[in-house]
Amino acid sequence: MSFCRLIPILFLLFISQLASLTVDAFTGTYGVNYGRIADNLPSPNKVVQLLKEAKIRNVRIFNFDHSVIQAFSDTGLELVVGLPNENVAEMSTNPDHALSWVKNNIQRFYPRTRIVGIAVGNEVFGNSQELWVSLLGAVKNIYNATKRLHLDDKVQITTAHHFGVFDNSYPPSNCTFSVNMKEYMKSLLEFFSEIGSPFCLNAYPFLTYMSDPTHINVSYALFQKNAGIVDSKTKLHYDNLLDAQIDAAYAALEDAGFGKMEVIVTETGWASRGDESEAVATPRNARTYNYNLRKRLALRKGTPLRPKIMLKAYVFAMFNEDSKPGPTSERNFGLWKPDGSISYDVGFPALKSSSAASSLFQIKGFKTRGWLTPYSVAYITSLSILFLLLRP
Repeated sequence: MSFCRLIPILFLLFISQLASLTVDAFTGTYGVNYGRIADNLPSPNKVVQLLKEAKIRNVRIFNFDHSVIQAFSDTGLELVVGLPNENVAEMSTNPDHALSWVKNNIQRFYPRTRIVGIAVGNEVFGNSQELWVSLLGAVKNIYNATKRLHLDDKVQITTAHHFGVFDNSYPPSNCTFSVNMKEYMKSLLEFFSEIGSPFCLNAYPFLTYMSDPTHINVSYALFQKNAGIVDSKTKLHYDNLLDAQIDAAYAALEDAGFGKMEVIVTETGWASRGDESEAVATPRNARTYNYNLRKRLALRKGTPLRPKIMLKAYVFAMFNEDSKPGPTSERNFGLWKPDGSISYDVGFPALKSSSAASSLFQIKGFKTRGWLTPYSVAYITSLSILFLLLRP
């Protein structure tokens, strides 16, 4: 076979390699939220070390702290950067500010830091109505900024919603969006549908159970053995509350005309300590929920209503955060304590010493320094095939 005849084949192989390496906003099924409302947390570099040791690739942060974004550089970890609620109104009214923000906080670090998403606000519909009005404009301006900077096919734009955006979530098939939010939600969903973004939901069986412990079985909330429920309309059986909450979101989306939109859980977790009124906030229950959640996600399956859409979730949170306001539970959602030790055992390691981590990752030196990029992998693959084809 002549070399000239091989060129088209090699070109197609090269292109196929690049296509298969397209950035996705969520790899696998499991991620974690890295909140930092505390005064005693490990440095961002140590947090990255801990994430690598735990083999957690998907990470969300709630702001755009440069020391954190920089710490994720050349790590292979995938980061969603947050635009806090206090910046939403400004981004809504000023496209130039949105462009500057994306330049200074996203483009500046990309691609060495693998930023795969921007979360515009968090639970905005749980705030004042003035902020509701600003959300769509902010989302559009941030998206348009990524488009101008040729990042729109690499960085996904989303916003996370709390469960309060729904009415009538039991049984799941009855769920609809709250009447007073429908006007704002529909316009937002129309835009997200156009750009291919998912519906992001903060779903907490912990909070739902505490709101109605008389009628909800705690085992149902903890993924433990229980009779479950049957949706009277769809006849689908649910053996855990999280699946039911997600399918309630799917039902609301379908009712609003967006039945093909994917739901991703951007926050879920269980507190390990709480006030007297939060008796189920115990280390045992937190361990049970998070351990069983890992098992559930490892199945790589969907929900009863959407069995073919693999469930993806970010756990809240990495650390107990001692400066968060509110009830005691708010400060005790962490999988790890601030010193890097585990809060309870769900299969993750504690933070190792710097010397141990250095030894552990020495073998991965080339990749860590950015030598093995997607493009070099494709190039090496093509050359290898060429060599095999040219052998006598």
